[in-house]
Amino acid sequence: MIQIPPGVRRSLILALAVLSPALSAVANEPGRRPNILFIFSDDHAYQAVSAYNDPRALLNTPNIDRLANEGVRFDRCLVPNSICGPSRASVLTGQYSHVNGFYNNTNSRFDGGRTTFPKLLKGAGYQTAVVGKWHLGSDPTGFDYWCILPGQGIYYDPPMIEQGKTARRDGYVTDVITDVSLDWLKNRDRSKPFLLMCQHKAPHRRWSPAVRHLGHDGDRRYPEPPTLFDDYSGRGLAERDQDMTIAQTMNDDDLKLVDCPERLTPDERKAWDAYYKPRNEAFRKADLKGADLVRWKYNRYLHDYLGCVKGVDESVGRMLKYLDDEGLADDTIVVYASDQGFYLGEHGWFDKRWIFEESLKTPFVVRWPGVVAAGRVDAHLVSTVDFAPTLLEAAGVAAPADVQGKSLVPILRGEAPADWRKSFYYEYFEYPEPHHVRPHHGVVTDRYKLVRFATPDLDAWELFDLQNDPHELRNVYDDPANSGVVTELKRELERLRRDLKVPAQPPRSAFGDRPLDGATKKP
Repeated sequence: MIQIPPGVRRSLILALAVLSPALSAVANEPGRRPNILFIFSDDHAYQAVSAYNDPRALLNTPNIDRLANEGVRFDRCLVPNSICGPSRASVLTGQYSHVNGFYNNTNSRFDGGRTTFPKLLKGAGYQTAVVGKWHLGSDPTGFDYWCILPGQGIYYDPPMIEQGKTARRDGYVTDVITDVSLDWLKNRDRSKPFLLMCQHKAPHRRWSPAVRHLGHDGDRRYPEPPTLFDDYSGRGLAERDQDMTIAQTMNDDDLKLVDCPERLTPDERKAWDAYYKPRNEAFRKADLKGADLVRWKYNRYLHDYLGCVKGVDESVGRMLKYLDDEGLADDTIVVYASDQGFYLGEHGWFDKRWIFEESLKTPFVVRWPGVVAAGRVDAHLVSTVDFAPTLLEAAGVAAPADVQGKSLVPILRGEAPADWRKSFYYEYFEYPEPHHVRPHHGVVTDRYKLVRFATPDLDAWELFDLQNDPHELRNVYDDPANSGVVTELKRELERLRRDLKVPAQPPRSAFGDRPLDGATKKP
């Protein structure tokens, strides 16, 4: 065997890296593993990331867009269960809810003894930390440092639990989470690679922006989604019998028609009142009805929601600046994603939960210098269950056999694996409260969705053709022209359930702590 001196060997590697971007990652020092900065927001709709080019152009997000421009934007990143806690459990474990045991936000509690990707990275020599929203019931495990919000957390002067001790932090929650994250980075053990999970509360309901962002849109009247006044004709009982509409479900607290939040300083309270009070008085005098009232609520909702997103985007900018200033950018994988999608007026809704596109699909961008070519857009069916095996492989750590996701590393390198999934399984459980969205499961392909709703008062199938019906307005399950598609998708659904070890019936506790019988809410 020919022995190549180390200096010559490194020169050869660097030369190869210039010729092939996919090989440039190996130009790092031998044994060097990438740092990982995982930025995760709550209920951030892809429609509110300007890199995703929503026709309404709702908000400019330059810092998240920077990640997309310097890395890859995934256009079909799907969640296995579109709700906060279960999605977080799937990210940690790479498993579906029926395997990791975290089904809903009502009575599920994460088993801290489970294997998670942060535990495996910690065991492999990474320094690990999680800061911000946790929302899994139990304390974090597998982290050298943790500082989390209790439960959902609050927006102003939030209490945080740091290594088991609770104390109030002054400031706006997004800024506080960013400050704590940066403090940890500044004081970390620099001899080790790091995993930092920076997890925001924003833009979760009730969508309270930082005071500096009140009036950020100049009283803009936002373009409406074409389905804002959806009457749910062409679909079944499940879509009609829900409780998540802008028209009926949003309350005065959501709409800032009540007194300002507690914990604001006198100056903040003054700014809050200066923005909301005159607009609320004008709203009450107008005495709006019908569609005009819905439009007012829609615009108030978007002002508040998008104001929260502005704070998150600023946080991303601060984190990226730190990496740049410290010379860490080239050695750090940066992920930006949300726990699921969210409705911004589509179908007249807010919230999430459904297999339908705005809820099912989450923003997902990755920057990995030397591996990911800048400015790529990817259309593969990927998922949040893929995050764990991806980050493990990137760090050179084997994923456990019971992980149900697949590593995205080949796709990040620009390869197109021949055996990549062509279909995706979805499941949702929490019912009847909150929002009265019926449990359902289904199969998703690049063109179709086959869905089964199953409760004591409903057993129904629906089929949607995204090519001919991108807004998912028509159930075409009973159309004879689709009989072959239905047969094929049912076969695929059964295959997925079998491969993913889905039980025939979930445990009763999967649905929450309310009875299922007699659950129909509306005539």
